[in-house]
Amino acid sequence: MGKLFICDHPLIQHKLTFIRDEKTNTKDFRELVDEVATLMAYEITREIKLEEVTIRTPVSDAKCKIISGRMLGLVPILRAGLGMVDGILQLIPGAKVGHVGLYRDPETLLPVEYYVKLPTDVQERELIVIDPMLATGGSAIMAIDALKKRGCAQIKLMCLIAAPEGVKAVQEAHPEIDIYVAAVDDYLNDHGYIIPGLGDAGDRLFGTK
Repeated sequence: MGKLFICDHPLIQHKLTFIRDEKTNTKDFRELVDEVATLMAYEITREIKLEEVTIRTPVSDAKCKIISGRMLGLVPILRAGLGMVDGILQLIPGAKVGHVGLYRDPETLLPVEYYVKLPTDVQERELIVIDPMLATGGSAIMAIDALKKRGCAQIKLMCLIAAPEGVKAVQEAHPEIDIYVAAVDDYLNDHGYIIPGLGDAGDRLFGTK
């Protein structure tokens, strides 16, 4: 059974406050999202397997540890997920990046897939699906579906803010998936927005309204 992890480190929570603030401009919003993504990446990679190797320091031989096993892949959900990728790549520069393009139908609130492009070795990687907001859960579920259809088995979900409804929906559709968030908010309103949330993440990242 997958677990819900709330990344409650003080630095994450501090920066999240300014991400939420409507007075935060596009430049600062983008930089803060980038910084929080880096900090969250520490948490989501905590259980990566290590193996022991022997190296030579300037003084003597030393037994040290390096990452072992599967390499990582990042799969942002377009477009808002792009705002978190660079922050994670600062910590894990060797990760490959795929993309899943989805948009939410304003009438039905259901996601519609329009683009999927993944690394050729995607099945061999541990994947992190990235989207700032986990609202209804529809986009995350469809993105994970798209990965599973292409033979991917090791998948985690990373979001800044989640609604309880979205967490529940993902857990019901993909019960083995671990979900990492910085906060779980109160509820979804009638338009599918997370309350209190932070507004439209894509608009605030890219300066569109």
